[in-house]
Amino acid sequence: MVKPTKQIIRPYGDRRDDGVVQLSFTLPVPLSEKAKEAAAQFAKKMGFSDVKVAAAERAADNYSFFIVYARSGMYIDYAEIDVPEVVIKKMGFDDLNAFIEKKVKRRIVVFGACTGTDTHTVGIDAILNMKGYAGDYGLERYPWFEAYNLGSQVPNEDLIAKAVAKNADAILVSQIVTQRDVHKDNSRQFIDVAKAKGLHGRVTLLLGGPRVDHKLALDLGFDAGFGPGTKPSDVANFIVHALLKRMGEEDPNTHYQGEPK
Repeated sequence: MVKPTKQIIRPYGDRRDDGVVQLSFTLPVPLSEKAKEAAAQFAKKMGFSDVKVAAAERAADNYSFFIVYARSGMYIDYAEIDVPEVVIKKMGFDDLNAFIEKKVKRRIVVFGACTGTDTHTVGIDAILNMKGYAGDYGLERYPWFEAYNLGSQVPNEDLIAKAVAKNADAILVSQIVTQRDVHKDNSRQFIDVAKAKGLHGRVTLLLGGPRVDHKLALDLGFDAGFGPGTKPSDVANFIVHALLKRMGEEDPNTHYQGEPK
């Protein structure tokens, strides 16, 4: 196997390869000149040089928020990085609907919710609601999808039970709140319930959220993960091809780059 040519990259601040980065963090001290110096020293202890505290403001009683510019001498070889990605055969709205009609010959049933104690529906709404996101129609708008958006704070057991009752082809779990890795804990619990109900490996299970990527989703037991910037059509296309593989209409040994093997 031919080793790829090195591709050394460094952070870009004012000019290419200058190593300048921007950091933001909060320290549990009231805002003062001493607090600014503490922020600068903190950045230096992290290994940065040419540290400048660009902004400092009171965050709350006895807390201060800082934005720091600094220089790093670190670099990475981009060619050595190998991570899974969701790369799909992308079709537009009309073509995908026609493709479903021809290949699946029925509406594809999809359930989605923001589960656990999470109250934020912006992610699941962007994918499922008719208006969609960034000019990209949500799954409710597709005539060949039957989409159910259950909203927020839905127990994992309830989402799975309702999906089972409708013979869902895919289930979307949205996790916005990430403090103390609650999104990971809740997602693991969802997978545990899905396995107990016999859905794992039989229904396409998708995870989405601002701190979600494809690798994390695979590690947690999902079929794919979708992070910031995902459009409804990305999810729709992935679901269609995943279903066709399960139906035997596409070669199950053929994997688009990034799909679990």
